[in-house]
Amino acid sequence: MPTEYFEARERALLGERYDRLYAPPGAEPARGVTVSALRMSPEAFRAGAGFGLEASPFCAAGFVVTEPGFKPGRHPWHHAGVFYSQEPSASAAAPLLGVRPGMRVLDLCAAPGGKTSQLASALAGQGLLVANEYVAARAEILKSNLERMGVSNAVVLNESPERIAAALPAFFDRILVDAPCSGEGMFRKEPAALAQHSEALVAQCAALGASILDSAAEALAPGGEILYSTCTFAPQEDEGQVAAFLARHPEFALADVMERAFAPFGSPGEANRTGGLPLDVSLVRRIWPCQGGEGHFMARLVKAGPPPDIDRAAQESLWLARMQRPAAEKKKPARPARGRRGAEAAAPAQVLEAWRAFAQETFPALAGRPAVALGENVLLPPACPPLGLHILRAGVLAGEVHKGRFVPGHHLFTAFGAFCANIEALDRADPRCAAYLSGQEIPAGTAREGWCCVTVDGCPLGGGKASGGRVKNHYPKALRLLG
Repeated sequence: MPTEYFEARERALLGERYDRLYAPPGAEPARGVTVSALRMSPEAFRAGAGFGLEASPFCAAGFVVTEPGFKPGRHPWHHAGVFYSQEPSASAAAPLLGVRPGMRVLDLCAAPGGKTSQLASALAGQGLLVANEYVAARAEILKSNLERMGVSNAVVLNESPERIAAALPAFFDRILVDAPCSGEGMFRKEPAALAQHSEALVAQCAALGASILDSAAEALAPGGEILYSTCTFAPQEDEGQVAAFLARHPEFALADVMERAFAPFGSPGEANRTGGLPLDVSLVRRIWPCQGGEGHFMARLVKAGPPPDIDRAAQESLWLARMQRPAAEKKKPARPARGRRGAEAAAPAQVLEAWRAFAQETFPALAGRPAVALGENVLLPPACPPLGLHILRAGVLAGEVHKGRFVPGHHLFTAFGAFCANIEALDRADPRCAAYLSGQEIPAGTAREGWCCVTVDGCPLGGGKASGGRVKNHYPKALRLLG
């Protein structure tokens, strides 16, 4: 049951429509999955997934799961980053941002990463995706999910929106603000959202959302767009929030959310929720429980002016040069790096030499790609990631040098497995697939001797090392299926 404050407020705003709009079509919250274009088309996914699906009304790459006992974490395609488990209406917002390959995109409140993975799909490995999460533990979950999804051009930050805006003013072409909110759309799905709900929480979330939007406005380039979304119904966090933002920021205009929708969904905004401020509510969008979603609000905000004339190639070259400066050029000389057992680590040139020797044999398409040595680790950075911020991951952690030899990391296989010259190809029905995901050594079928990428139905699962007709398992222990 909703809180007394919530029901009294909504009945006052909706009148006799309250019972109809808040009547969900099913007794249980809908379950969904969103398919990653980095891995597979929605058509191929539906044909081969092997569990009950219906097309989602909210997203062209989304599906409603109709199989009650489905466990997404046990499906091999989940491990291969083919899909993200996501409540169906939650997939509606990200496609409305109009992201295209080559753009600079910021997901300002990104964890756990469902919408971020949609933005990554739209970028198709080109441009820059900055995914930020303020809460450190949630930022680690975000990093893990983007690694599983095989995202190669993301920078994961654990930062405040204010610091990002100060470091990168007018930098991004597109910004998603999926704001922390009072979670009124989560009442059925998450009992904690109902237990902690109050009028004070709504006010607190509205103030936080306003601050985040102001930071997004500063970080957005002229001509760029913000997509603002919540999973709440509160006027102060939805129509009222957007109207107040436009009053503070005359350089922004409201654009029609549904211009980019693949099909009609939801309803227009509500004029009695703007707090008395002017707002064309026909341009924003709500999803009510009766419309198949738990509850969402979305608005598009466009910044005036042409995009700045920036030589992005020059910026990227400058960043790479700064990353690769010798330690002697830095303000404070670094102490000698230590290896696993306390010995001095290899010099950056030796680390990169070991990487390139490995890449030429196993990932020849990556051998000429810019790489950075960080201690004994090798990073394959994206285009021009931000410096001076708390970065958890910038691009792909390719692996590390151990005892003079390069040892590839899991992210190298999930992000670039398609480029691996040595493949152990499995399909979903192959019992070796379940064995690999549980950490077992498996018989080699297609892989020759040496490091290989283990795939399922053509999608990378992780790495292995073939020897003597067997593939030694290098799937991370923390990700393995148990029982």
